[in-house]
Amino acid sequence: MIEVRNAELLETITAQAKERGIANGAIVSLIGAVDEFTLSTMPSDDATKDVITDYALPAEMSGTGEITDGVVHVHAVMAVEGDRPISGHLHSAQVGTWFARAYILPNDA
Repeated sequence: MIEVRNAELLETITAQAKERGIANGAIVSLIGAVDEFTLSTMPSDDATKDVITDYALPAEMSGTGEITDGVVHVHAVMAVEGDRPISGHLHSAQVGTWFARAYILPNDA
């Protein structure tokens, strides 16, 4: 388990996984809350492109992902005010007010 407090989420997971010798594995659960985040989705007319959106608002977070050759890849659902979900590929997330935890199953056998 990697816990993140007062830091950028993906940078911290990447650094902590490297320190623990995890280059490959499944992020089986990602939980917590963030103060701001950036997600992307694909436009309906071109699956090869990304539409990247920054959100400067707090959100409850859940997600899953993987670490492949040291690169962290997460898909997340961010729950924001009004009980609205915002979902997609997570590019960044700033953890400050609360915490985030990534539960990782290493696959570096």
